Amino acid sequence: MAIDSFPVLSALLQWSPALVAGFGQNILISVVAIALGSVLGLLVGALALSPLGFVARLWVQVFRNAPWLVLIYFTTYVFPFEIRIGSSYVSFPDWVKVTLGLALPASANVAEIFRGAIGSIPSTQWEAARSLAFTRGQLFRSIILPQCFKRMLPPWMNLYAVVTMGTALASLVGVHDVIDTAQIASNTVNMTGFTVVVYLSLLVLFFAYCYPISRLTQHLERRYAFY
Repeated sequence: MAIDSFPVLSALLQWSPALVAGFGQNILISVVAIALGSVLGLLVGALALSPLGFVARLWVQVFRNAPWLVLIYFTTYVFPFEIRIGSSYVSFPDWVKVTLGLALPASANVAEIFRGAIGSIPSTQWEAARSLAFTRGQLFRSIILPQCFKRMLPPWMNLYAVVTMGTALASLVGVHDVIDTAQIASNTVNMTGFTVVVYLSLLVLFFAYCYPISRLTQHLERRYAFY
């Protein structure tokens, strides 16, 4: 039987390349957001160990408890559409603003993950390193940080999966992602059955991408389990 006999399936196949391309935009946002958030979060986490720890705690409390959608709207409308560099103007696209909006809560969560990893190191290791006359830099570089990164990896991967799902909010501020593509497809085809199927396809896309991350996270948690 020809596929044209199933108009919903035929329309889904026609729109599949656009949906996959839109999902690629979501993945790009999530990867850049978690990268920026990780770098900033580690800096905030390190700041928490300094005399300026109250600044780090304030950062964590503000951005961990702020709604992600509010942060996305904030970065979208606070930053300009273009930036002047010398005599030329460089565009500042909406997807970059959304990325920054997601990087802020990601940084706060990474800072907390880092703080928890530091706190999980047994005090005997700190005392043994001091007894061997390690400097503070040598202590962190050679003993503490290698163990912290192993402890941080599973929750960091789980955070990345959450950030990926959070990219679904990007369409609300005009970013042409997979959600926006699905809305355009639904309005164009204008069939109830297709609308149901296309959004079900989005669930499948996000599940297919995030589920392996979840399984790998569980594997790493068992591998790096510390008792």
